[in-house]
Amino acid sequence: MSSTTPIVPPRSAIAPEHTWNAESVYADAAAWAAELQAVTAALDPLASYAGRLAEGPATLAEWLEVSDKLARRVQTLAFYARMSQAVETTNAAANAMVGQAGALASRFGAATAFAQPEILALGEATVRGWAAQEPRLTVYAHAFDNLFRRQAHVRSAEVEEVLALAADPFAQVENTQEMLIGADMQFPPATSATGEAIPLAQGNVETLLDGADREARRTAWENYMDGYLALKHTLASNYLASVRRDVFYARARRYQSALEAALFAENIPTEVFYSLVDTYKKNIPTWHKYWAIRRRALGVETLHPYDIWAPLTKQAPQLTYPQAVDWICAGMAPLGEQYVAALRKGCLEDRWVDIYPNQGKTSGAFSYGSFDTHPFILMSFDNGLSALSTLAHELGHSLHSYFSRKHQPFVYGDYSLFAAEVASNFNQAMVRSHLFQANADPQFQIAVIEEAMSNIHRYFFIMPTLARFELEVHTRVERGDGVTADDLIELMADLFSEGYGGEMHVDRQRVGITWATFGHLYANYYVFQYATGISAAHALAGRILQGTPGAADSYLQFLKAGGSLYPVDALKRAGVDMTMPEAVERTFAVLAEYVERLDKLTG
Repeated sequence: MSSTTPIVPPRSAIAPEHTWNAESVYADAAAWAAELQAVTAALDPLASYAGRLAEGPATLAEWLEVSDKLARRVQTLAFYARMSQAVETTNAAANAMVGQAGALASRFGAATAFAQPEILALGEATVRGWAAQEPRLTVYAHAFDNLFRRQAHVRSAEVEEVLALAADPFAQVENTQEMLIGADMQFPPATSATGEAIPLAQGNVETLLDGADREARRTAWENYMDGYLALKHTLASNYLASVRRDVFYARARRYQSALEAALFAENIPTEVFYSLVDTYKKNIPTWHKYWAIRRRALGVETLHPYDIWAPLTKQAPQLTYPQAVDWICAGMAPLGEQYVAALRKGCLEDRWVDIYPNQGKTSGAFSYGSFDTHPFILMSFDNGLSALSTLAHELGHSLHSYFSRKHQPFVYGDYSLFAAEVASNFNQAMVRSHLFQANADPQFQIAVIEEAMSNIHRYFFIMPTLARFELEVHTRVERGDGVTADDLIELMADLFSEGYGGEMHVDRQRVGITWATFGHLYANYYVFQYATGISAAHALAGRILQGTPGAADSYLQFLKAGGSLYPVDALKRAGVDMTMPEAVERTFAVLAEYVERLDKLTG
């Protein structure tokens, strides 16, 4: 192999300073096991509170303190197990830990299932009165408000216990998907234009698709998709199990649909979902124009899906991980020294980031941690602008978690999925603006636009398409229709064909299996929130970049709010109203602007 061939090393070859700071969570696996045993033993005393929460405000406050402290420990155990598995999915010990942590979480949920029904039985007036009397309850005011808002969907203590116990076996669908694609799925090597075999894995497929070698791109994409097609029936069965789980929970909690159940949890009107889909469909012609410009700029007769990420410049910037951190810090400077200092220290000193690809590492990137850990990041940095963008994106999540946990108690330490994708895309918008201003060279500008289009393609093309797919699949299951792997492939192929508009060759089988490559679909109606998130992000970044007084401080307050406000309300305070279409339309205008600039720069 040549020195330029991407080689995925074993986990053992990764320098410790380039891995996540696991020892900051537990000293070693033995310490994790000891904590698991201790938390398991602490579950039994929880039963002594059942039937007693009506005794008075002091008892209720004591229960909330005890259960919250234990929940934090359960959360950390689960995080450590999942992160250990994600960085090396072939690690049998880590896989076993995931199962143990999942069983513990299910037992904890069952042991605490009596609480919500008992609190609801007290009545809203009583609970509010107690919160005014007992200082330890005051902080739970929003949580109580949210609980009573959901009262119609909280079942009896017995039913809640069963639903909590069901979480463990139901969680197996995600683990099965992780094992299938991360541990069991194997891909034939890609082939370069010179006939060189290039190893293909989850950790390097994006690097190959970003490359200039069209034959390497073609064979990487085809072999990658064929790996999923070879398991299409198993993958479809597993995905449909997750859809049926969504429908089961929705019906068990008396919602009209899985969509309503998913959005009601965060107090988001279903109209937000349908408005996004309608706006996307209205703006599809902008994508058709982009595909035509890309085909012309690449100089190819027929555009294929493996050309979507092909470089349009022969001078694509290369940068090291420390350089990427520097550029991100420069882009985020308008938020102030507190934000930038936390970001830099996390990346370069506290080892928040598991940086480089290795064999068995799960695909993609994510930010994950517990209330009591660093907000860690998993990614596969490959020295390109796309890696810089991914790092900026995940740091948006991590800084959101950092400020939420720093300024909120445990009960509000997490934030909704709807709010989560705002912070991540906000960072990318800010860093992109900095890069445009920092270097006027046309080739660099093209490279930045390419990165932007790759990101917007994911959030404003892929994700709305997956959202439409998800809605149709859930609707079919809710109607009781039979759904097969081939049905899913045909539906996906139809939706992408509409988005490509005749400007792209559609290999229906390989394009149609795209749904299987996105584990995001295992989270009930999550994918559409990427599109709403990038919309709010561009609106908020625009306020800061335009010099709106107080905009930066308002955004920081949004990060610090965590889960103490409903996400739509938190965003309104920050300066954007997601119940209105303006933010979504604004981001499509940004997309159109990039397309026009790219047309001129490449023309």
